[in-house]
Amino acid sequence: MKSTKEIKELFQAACIDKLPELIKEYEVDERAGIQKIVISAQKRLQAYEKELQRTEQLKSYEKQYAKYRYICGIDEVGRGPLAGPVVAGAVILPKDCDILYINDSKQLSEKKREELYDIIMKEAVACAVGYATPERIDKINILQATYEAMREAIGKLTPSPDILLNDAVTIPGVSIRQIPIIKGDAKSISIGAASIIAKVTRDRLMVEYDKVFPEYDFAGNKGYGSATHIEALKKYGPTPIHRRSFIKNFV
Repeated sequence: MKSTKEIKELFQAACIDKLPELIKEYEVDERAGIQKIVISAQKRLQAYEKELQRTEQLKSYEKQYAKYRYICGIDEVGRGPLAGPVVAGAVILPKDCDILYINDSKQLSEKKREELYDIIMKEAVACAVGYATPERIDKINILQATYEAMREAIGKLTPSPDILLNDAVTIPGVSIRQIPIIKGDAKSISIGAASIIAKVTRDRLMVEYDKVFPEYDFAGNKGYGSATHIEALKKYGPTPIHRRSFIKNFV
């Protein structure tokens, strides 16, 4: 008879599709420690099945527009910060995409975003990002700069998309059919994937900027107006990556 420790290690090492078999084998074991392991495995399995259902619901727009071959999700990150660019992500996922845990990037931990970034980059049919610099944001305003970043991301895609699922906006100057979806990054798997790509790309960039301008804690605040950031802005003045039109109240 296997010890409780051995059985615990067996469950921990098991991939999700092996859990039902293990649960069936050990749920008759009356040892309290084993029952605890089985209950934990059942909860893990239930959580997995719930995520499968959530992900399937997340594909509703992709199913609705399934007649289009290449469906592209579009989202942006970084409209609100005082510093750094706005970054747009554009992602075309395969029709049979089965990536779990995609969601609005703000709802995910940094670790989970990084994990999903690698998976999306590997499995996507096409993936691209577009940028608008702080100078461009100051010159044409944040909304128009966001549109530019989105158009850049779309233009980099190969193959070109047949339809765009956008997070809330309709992008001017784009001839491809667009479907704006309110809170789309939490309702469409394609937009959620674009949200993750944009977020991870921008966050990594701000971490690099932190090495150049360490006083502003860009690695921690990602350019947003944290107390530390505003204090440094008042003390040291703006850097070349600050948006002059955003910092008038602080400088």
